[in-house]
Amino acid sequence: MGYSSMTLAAETAAPAAARAETNPMLAEWTGPYEGVPPWDKLDPELFPEAFEKAMAEYKAEVQAVIDNPAAPTFENTHVPVMLAGDRLDRVNALWGVQTSNKSNSRVEELDAEWSPKLTKFDTELFLDPKLFARYKAVYDHRHHSGLDAQQIRIVERAYDRMVRNGANLSEADKAKLVDMNSKLEGLFSSFSSKLLADERLYTFVTDKAELDGLEPGFIASLAAAAEAQGKPGQWAIKNTRSSAQPVMQNATNRALREKVWRAFVNRGDNGDANDTNATIAEILKLRQQRAELLGFPTHAHYRMADTMAKTPENAMALMMKVWPGAVARVKEEVADMQAIADAEAKAGKGPKITIEPWDYRYYAEKVRKAKYDLDESEVKPYFQLDKLVDGMFWAAGQLYDLGFKENTGTIPVFDPEVRTFEVYNLKTNENVGVFYLDNFARDGKRSGAWMTTYRSQQTLGGERNVLASNNNNFTEAAKGEPTLISIDDASTLFHEFGHGIHYLLQQVHYPALGRVPRDFVEYPSQVNENWLMTPEVLSKFATHYKTGEPIPQALVDKILASNKFNQGFATVEYLGSAIVDMKLHNRTTPPTDVDRFERATLAEIGMPKEIVMRHRLPQFGHLFSSDAYSAGYYSYLWSETMDADTWAAFTEAGGPWDRGVADKFRTILLMTGNETDRADAYRAFRGRDPDVKALLEKRGFPTE
Repeated sequence: MGYSSMTLAAETAAPAAARAETNPMLAEWTGPYEGVPPWDKLDPELFPEAFEKAMAEYKAEVQAVIDNPAAPTFENTHVPVMLAGDRLDRVNALWGVQTSNKSNSRVEELDAEWSPKLTKFDTELFLDPKLFARYKAVYDHRHHSGLDAQQIRIVERAYDRMVRNGANLSEADKAKLVDMNSKLEGLFSSFSSKLLADERLYTFVTDKAELDGLEPGFIASLAAAAEAQGKPGQWAIKNTRSSAQPVMQNATNRALREKVWRAFVNRGDNGDANDTNATIAEILKLRQQRAELLGFPTHAHYRMADTMAKTPENAMALMMKVWPGAVARVKEEVADMQAIADAEAKAGKGPKITIEPWDYRYYAEKVRKAKYDLDESEVKPYFQLDKLVDGMFWAAGQLYDLGFKENTGTIPVFDPEVRTFEVYNLKTNENVGVFYLDNFARDGKRSGAWMTTYRSQQTLGGERNVLASNNNNFTEAAKGEPTLISIDDASTLFHEFGHGIHYLLQQVHYPALGRVPRDFVEYPSQVNENWLMTPEVLSKFATHYKTGEPIPQALVDKILASNKFNQGFATVEYLGSAIVDMKLHNRTTPPTDVDRFERATLAEIGMPKEIVMRHRLPQFGHLFSSDAYSAGYYSYLWSETMDADTWAAFTEAGGPWDRGVADKFRTILLMTGNETDRADAYRAFRGRDPDVKALLEKRGFPTE
């Protein structure tokens, strides 16, 4: 199965377009909103043919540029290549949902087969020496051919990217690069399959008494999960964050907390068929070989060449500014928790214990209640998922004039639980696009939360509206009950929606200027989290699921007073992962024993023993399911530095709804993609570089 590159070159676009009619994965998207994906026709068996034909069409489109006898120009080289591959983009959007939201063993088999083929195709396509010669010719004459600033930026970035990705290599080294990229893609697929297999596992509970402390609605969802697994009368805790975290936070049964914690933190690390350590070691070896082949000292230098931070040293410098204060705060937090545990033991209310990682969230809640008289179980009844969705839409309307009108049931979806919304401009009523919302965990859906676009905005070749989606893994309530979520889950909801806002507001002409650097990506999403806890959103949308009463101001005051609570834990949990990522990839000799490297690095930086990394290496999908966040997990902190400084701009201007600041934020930073250097754009917005002090103050750490 599959085409050789020679066969691909011989294919033409026209036959592929004609035959597309018989395969819905290849067909033009039809229906309202400039066409929507045919989610109701998803079928894994249709993808091999779709990949073959879409690749053939893309290859023919690029070949036409290569074969153009006219002298290379921006218009006859860059523009047609930017417009090429539209059909393959659509097929990839469909396949992305098939692998991320609707996977199964057959999808995993196909992904293992096709991921390397697709990567090989893409690598070879842009290593073609004749194509590079055209790009180089345009690059060499860029200042003398009447190009504007945006066109020059595209020409320079495209040339740099091609060189960075091997265009100047010898033919023998190009062949090595193609092979490396193809092998890496296969390893990414293998890692993802193994991790997903471990996340499909459950911890079963047979005695309801063991669930003491958990909320009735959550217990009902565990019972429903057990019944779905063929074990009625039991309770099933899935091995994912959305199921494990409420147990670790609320279960009074310490043995259950430890059991669930161990299952969760050892995903991919059990020495069985789903162990990922050997896969990771092979990924690291290939990444370093590739970096050296391309002329970079390490994989970290290769990945960071096109980022705001520029170098691993700059990223580490920021992380190490924050790390000491975070570790010091953890020691204070642990002391507070240990005091409560000791007092309980002394009063005969429990055994004498030393705080362990499976105790942290549980005793943190007790400290929260003692210090702030705040119990999260008091808050959750006011945090109805559907109401908070309404709240995030309302906030986007107030700030950016985005309107959302539910149209669920009128266009295809890939799961009955997916909701859809027409997005429009509140002032002009003009359509912006469609927003898909897939909120709930299920088998075959990867863990975590993410945003993606099925179609992104551009005006080159005609205006395109946006098809954006948010994907979460919340635990759905039992049938007929509203889904109640935690403050953390609500922050995740607003975070992912911030990504969606970024893409829905984008207004670029050239798609090549739509992709922002990795360490800018998380910035709009992290800024958007701030609006969740504003009085306006809480008073309107945080209403009790039984009485409909808005959340009492006294409870809001407690939440706001506790904003800096547990920031040591949150920061260390994240930063431990980010620092290990950077140290893992900023070295010329990759480790072969991944677990040992993780332990040694954490010991070296003084990781508190009461906390485990948010993502241990054997399950670190950000790093090993693709290259996307490798040597890039620091980017959340880089982005949050800008986020905290941006929120300070709103505060200085008089509040979170200041339209002057919101308009500047929208027009200078959100709408403009990557039309200018993002550091320059931030300076244009704020009048200076972001100040890390705002981040330290937000987290309650020392600023000196």
